[in-house]
Amino acid sequence: MLLQLKHIHKSYGTTAVLTDISMQIQERERIGLVGVNGAGKSTLLKIIAGELSADSGDIIMPKDIRIGYMAQQSGLQSDRSIYEEMRGVFAHLFAMEQELRALETAMADPDTSSDPARLEDVMRRYDALSERFRSLGGYEAEARIRIVLHGMGFGDFPPDTRIPTLSGGQKTRLALAKLLLQEPDLLLLDEPTNYLDIPTLTWLEGYLKGYSGALLIVSHDRYFLDATVTAIYEIERTEAKRYTGNYSRFIEIKETEADIYRKHYEKQQEEIAKLEEFIRRNIARASTTRRAQSRRKQLERMQRLDRPPGELRRAAFAFEIDRTSGNDVLEVSGLTASVGDASNESGRRRLWEGLSFRLTRGEMVALIGPNGIGKSTLLKTLVGQHRPDAGTIRWGSNVKLAYYDQEQTGLNPANTVLEEVWSAFPHLEEARIRTVLGQFLFSGEDVLKRISSLSGGEKARVSLAKLMLLRANVLILDEPTNHLDVYSKEVLEDALLDYEGTVLFISHDRYFLNKLADRVVELDNGGITVYLGNYDDYVEKKKELEFMAAENRRQSGDDPAGAHAEPPAGGSPAKAASSYDAAKQNKRQERSRLRRIEQLEAEISSLEAEQTELQEQLAQPEVYGNYLLVQEKQAALMLLQEKLAERYAEWEQLMEET
Repeated sequence: MLLQLKHIHKSYGTTAVLTDISMQIQERERIGLVGVNGAGKSTLLKIIAGELSADSGDIIMPKDIRIGYMAQQSGLQSDRSIYEEMRGVFAHLFAMEQELRALETAMADPDTSSDPARLEDVMRRYDALSERFRSLGGYEAEARIRIVLHGMGFGDFPPDTRIPTLSGGQKTRLALAKLLLQEPDLLLLDEPTNYLDIPTLTWLEGYLKGYSGALLIVSHDRYFLDATVTAIYEIERTEAKRYTGNYSRFIEIKETEADIYRKHYEKQQEEIAKLEEFIRRNIARASTTRRAQSRRKQLERMQRLDRPPGELRRAAFAFEIDRTSGNDVLEVSGLTASVGDASNESGRRRLWEGLSFRLTRGEMVALIGPNGIGKSTLLKTLVGQHRPDAGTIRWGSNVKLAYYDQEQTGLNPANTVLEEVWSAFPHLEEARIRTVLGQFLFSGEDVLKRISSLSGGEKARVSLAKLMLLRANVLILDEPTNHLDVYSKEVLEDALLDYEGTVLFISHDRYFLNKLADRVVELDNGGITVYLGNYDDYVEKKKELEFMAAENRRQSGDDPAGAHAEPPAGGSPAKAASSYDAAKQNKRQERSRLRRIEQLEAEISSLEAEQTELQEQLAQPEVYGNYLLVQEKQAALMLLQEKLAERYAEWEQLMEET
């Protein structure tokens, strides 16, 4: 046992955040900690790390355990260079190395070599220190620094780059790199995927799989959790529960357990109702009172199940459009852009040049690429917030744009939530604004909170509320899932899947990319490359291209080792291109099918409620005693049953079309 929590309680004022939390972490265990924003995940990590104290409960761990903790947005603060800071992790090893060099110099000294006893003493000390240096990994320290810096996206940075010159996101990545090099026994990571691009995420997943210590990770990145953890603790309603498996397995188990519990509860409620009815009917009769009393005792002895908890309140919204755009939504040709001081040409940095691509109506296109390549600048250029150096941007007919900025710069910190949305849509009534904010989980006094006091997730929901009210037919989204918890991400995904307009978005959430993207546009130093399909298709295509390049090198004699390269799974490029239109059409049909299934399920639920009401009416004395009224109710019931049969038949047919 590496760490054990027993009955941890934590409150802020009168609000309980954690109640009776118990948790066990074994050596080398990989655990994901999930829950909605505000559930207390970060609070629990701070308690384990010793940065917060619990109100009550026990934390049991070995005295010599080394815990490494990285909070959200905890950028590295140092005046040193990148390489100096990383070398500081191994200062004890480098000091030992200097001592070894000094001993080597002493052994070569004529005064020492001429004195056998002195030489033997130096050699003995050298052998012992050399063995200790080796066992502590001294010979690998420099290599480990280079590997981790390269993996965390600092491979191209000069080693003498000063840390104060880095951006906030770069400092956060560097803090994580330093923590990985320290290799604590228990690594606590709070949202480690923020500020990481996809190549860095992929590298980090591989590194953590081979990590020698235990991991406790808070993350809303479902793809990342699936790749790195083998158990999940969910904090829900201030309590924690453990599930075995990765995130996808956790979802399956939770849904199954909830379904089984609900059925047991409903069955018990039916049994209770029957017993209570029997008691009511028979308790007063002399001939049956004993049986009624027996049933009453049975009822009293019954261990009643608690009512299944209702669904946690979640955001619920949809993106609608006022009008349909033309088929040609956007054409970009020869676009070139730079950043820096426009008045000082030497201070300008060219991001990219000669970019050309198109968007057509109904597409969902993902823009990906390494951090710093200019993805956000490209979106700002398209919406007119950044002036290009050259090239043309042509929007199609009837296009109405809506832009989501990951930095939330469009929000006024001085406004309340209500003022922020209402000032953007002053023609709407206050009741309508409050209704929309309620859909985004702002109700009651919440709408009077200042924007400046909101969390990242709350600011994201305010921006999404404004985006929804625009009713635009083209959405330009820059990292829309940042700061959203898993459940809000799922709501956003469903809303975008139902959206009838066009979407161009940046995201490093690979689960989100897989679910939404029709095309992946990769931006790198070579310009733009377009890949058909979602993220998994993009990865497969990249592997295919790498294999083909290796084959070409092998055939030309440049890379004989390429003969052993394994071809990727999947079809040829020609086959992929020829099936693109069909795949795109299939995806649209799938969205339509899912929308119709939801409509049918809502209609079936409504019809079943009407059917239940009619059946209850037929059981009432004032109805079953009236022949004409019975006929009327039965006719209405038959009509309802016919409608239900039609809806069920269509629902079953659509469900089979998978």
